[in-house]
Parts: sequence; structure tokens; C-alpha cells
Amino acid sequence: MTSTDSAQTPAKAPAKDPWDLPDVSGYVVGVLGGTGPQGKGLAHRLARAGQKVIIGSRAAERARVAAEELGHGVEGADNSETARRSDIVIVAVPWDGHGDTLKALREELAGKLVVDCVNPLGFDKKGAYALRPDEGSAAEQAAALLPDSRVTAAFHHLSAVLLQDPEIEQIDTDVMVLGEERADVEIVQALAGRIPGMRGVFAGRLRNAHQVESLVANLISVNRRYKAHAGLRVTDV
Repeated sequence: MTSTDSAQTPAKAPAKDPWDLPDVSGYVVGVLGGTGPQGKGLAHRLARAGQKVIIGSRAAERARVAAEELGHGVEGADNSETARRSDIVIVAVPWDGHGDTLKALREELAGKLVVDCVNPLGFDKKGAYALRPDEGSAAEQAAALLPDSRVTAAFHHLSAVLLQDPEIEQIDTDVMVLGEERADVEIVQALAGRIPGMRGVFAGRLRNAHQVESLVANLISVNRRYKAHAGLRVTDV
């Protein structure tokens, strides 16, 4: 290669720092299933961190009562209004109502960033075990039902007990975040990072969501044996 050729070769852009995450403080976050333990806990933590949060329920009055209990500026509304008014929508509904809830909100969730944290689990006398939806995972079911939304998956492995405990200042855990678009994943990572002690870590595309959702069955077994509220930490990143 001549010196002239070298001079005309464009310089390669430096690799993006994976921890260079966007500012998400201005986003409105809606939580579908926000009156349940997991949804209410996430709403509590995000609102304490300064995020504007709306919790949704099938019954608007139930959501408003729960919002008053949480304080920190949290509002309550029915699921439809919550979806319409939010920029980011966390799906924290029970697995048995997951599909029907999302089908009913397809129009309201169009164009939204949806974060699915539902874990398809069954329980018997041996404990918790993972279920495998026809689509592969709850997150992939959400993506199939919401073709006009940007679906990601995160917040699966958090203890609802710790999330709701007002005496706990920070929750030392990592959040596995999955999605198809890097920009969407990074928004969710940044949202997780708003909660003291918490960190969002990219964990693959939605096709990898099943094993992330399934791991909750293992954590339930850990918690029962050791009387704990176990979470996850990813090492060396």
C-alpha cells in the first residue's frame, strides 16, 4: 500500500464503550401489573430513584390506592391509560394473564419500548419448574403479540420482598437485559442502573430469554433452602 492509499483509507471508529448508557431520567415508566408484588416493588424503586412512574391494573381504583401507598409521585390508572401515557412499559403481570393482557393493549403499546419481566413457571410438590411457551419464552410471546412495539426482557431475578422493603437503601444485583436493538437494550440497562446497587447487563437477543426466565425456578429453590432473597452478579464485566 502506498502512502497515498493509506491517507485515503478512512480511520476506523473506536469501539463504543458498553457502559456508555443514555440518560433515561426523563422517561415516563408504566408498570402493567403494578399492584402485584413484583410490579409494585419495581415501581417503588424506580420512583424512589426519581423516575416518573404510573402503575396499571385492570381496575383503575385499585391502581390508584396502590399508588397512594407508594408515594414518591407514583400515579395509578387502568392498564390502557398506563400504556398510553408511558414511554417505557414494564410487563409484570401473572403468566396466566400475560397473553390476554398484551393482546388487549396492542394498539396502546404500539411504538412503545416494552420490557417483559414475566417468568412462566409451574409449581408442584417438588417446587417451582420452568414452563416453555409455544413461542419459546414470555418475551418472545410478547414480541409476537406486539409487532409494532420494541420488546425487550429484563428484571426477572429480583426479589419482590427486597424491592418493597423501604428500609433497604440499595439492592446489590445485576439485571440481565435481552433485546434485538442495542439502543433499546441500553435504555433498559440505564433504567436498571437508576436503582442504587443495581446494574443492567446485556445478555443476548430475545431467543435467549427462555433460560433467563427459567433461572427463576432455580433461585426459588435457593431461597427456600437458605431462607434468602437471592439475586445474580455477573463477574468480570
